[in-house]
Amino acid sequence: MTCLRLLPFLCLCAATTAVAQDATGTLAKIKRSGQIVLGVRDGSVPFSYLDDKQQYQGYSVDLCLKIVDHLKAQLAMPGLTVAYNPVTSANRIPLMANGTIDLECGSTTNNAERQQQVAFAPTMFVISSRLLTKKAAGIRSLADMKGKTLVATAGTTSLKQLTVLNAQRGLGMKIVTGRDHPESFLMLETGRAVAEANDDILLAAQVATSKAPGDYVIGGEALSVEPYGIMLRRGDAPFKQAVDAALAKVYQSPEMARIYDKWFMQPIPPRGVNLKFPMPAALKAVLAKPTDSPDPAAYK
Repeated sequence: MTCLRLLPFLCLCAATTAVAQDATGTLAKIKRSGQIVLGVRDGSVPFSYLDDKQQYQGYSVDLCLKIVDHLKAQLAMPGLTVAYNPVTSANRIPLMANGTIDLECGSTTNNAERQQQVAFAPTMFVISSRLLTKKAAGIRSLADMKGKTLVATAGTTSLKQLTVLNAQRGLGMKIVTGRDHPESFLMLETGRAVAEANDDILLAAQVATSKAPGDYVIGGEALSVEPYGIMLRRGDAPFKQAVDAALAKVYQSPEMARIYDKWFMQPIPPRGVNLKFPMPAALKAVLAKPTDSPDPAAYK
């Protein structure tokens, strides 16, 4: 009799415990708040940036919004709202880790070091890190940068990589940092740096939207091969499963080709510039077989 009387209490305790545990998850956070917070960039064209109407848009933003649509259906929340929280290369990981943002929709490299702090959705883009210089400088490779000034954006893998290569190869470069990608390009444009190190697609976007595109050249030397991924919190399996399922569905549908074409093969706002950047073979392969691997060898 005593055991029977205890059953409702035990069930209630178990239910309360389950709810408490679930409350730490992103899905529960979204359910409680009625909104999902997207971390976005001001100047990572064409992935995530502000247009002339001060609205966030881009390739990564479109993919994040597809995830939101999936979550609306999964959580039965057709009224789920989206909040945009600007992030930088330097603060995007801390803001993810402390719960300020739920998805980071930018141009973030997925690597083994970062996977110790955050998780990544299946790779959405594959890039190579290269140098951008003015044609008049005559820089053809990293070796030509010996003793010269190079700029890279704070918090990027390019900054870390070039710092290591500078020491390893005894180049004696002066490495300076830009607060964001537009500031890094401005330092190159105004002669405060001879080269900018960044991901090739971001460099292509900077050149295409510059005042004098013909003045610049992207180096042929690939310094690295890196996968981009939408970032989310580490250790949250239910949310990652939902995100992965949403992207796998998009990747393997005709819609993916339309999204890519929209941002890389057609004129984009605000100035109607066409990047004319065909889908790389490595990206085609990963869209056919989605993976969140941080290993560069998986994309060659």
